[in-house]
Amino acid sequence: MAKFLDTTGISNELAQIIKGAKARLILISPYLKVCERFKEMLEDQDRMKLDIRLIYRKSELPPQESNWLKSLNIRTSICKNLHAKCYINENKALITSMNFYDFSQINNNEMGIVVNKEEDLELYNEIFSEAQRLIRISDETKDTVEKVVPKKESIKNFKTKKMGHCIRCNTDITLDTEHPLCKKCYSSWKRYSDQTYKEKFCHICGKKTKSSMKKPVCYSCYIKNK
Repeated sequence: MAKFLDTTGISNELAQIIKGAKARLILISPYLKVCERFKEMLEDQDRMKLDIRLIYRKSELPPQESNWLKSLNIRTSICKNLHAKCYINENKALITSMNFYDFSQINNNEMGIVVNKEEDLELYNEIFSEAQRLIRISDETKDTVEKVVPKKESIKNFKTKKMGHCIRCNTDITLDTEHPLCKKCYSSWKRYSDQTYKEKFCHICGKKTKSSMKKPVCYSCYIKNK
């Protein structure tokens, strides 16, 4: 049975749909400007290698939004004349007036309904089938989202800074002090989520050191990059 939601309920339910996804996640919204709260959730789900699809209408994204999308494995598609807003995981479907846009969640009065697959399988399947149709008629974006490097000479520095090391197994990963573990080690760390748990390597130089999620780099690299 579908459940009615107001603005606050929609925002909370959308968060639950994103966090509760175990295999797939479909996000359909004409306009896209993701708030930091949902960005963190999507980044976490991206580490779990979920099948995430994002369908939107407006092709000209701000550089910051484009760069963020490029850093993830989310498959994005542009659907012309899209006006629907729908968010689906393998257990729930949310149909709403709310865009995946931070302005909508703060300033607008929205309405929506959420459908639980276990309670209404037929309705859930109808919503999911329509979402799949929208995916099929959309143009998947591949090279349209690019990193913006202001000066030609800065490309070398950007690439140098990009590579880092997993602080647990020393595997080469993208340099990001907020996420200094590879996907495999992060899955293991997440069981307890201890920010001070002692790891073995520096995230920047890869040398053996006493590191942690809270302090992922050695003292030398900290001073050098401060």
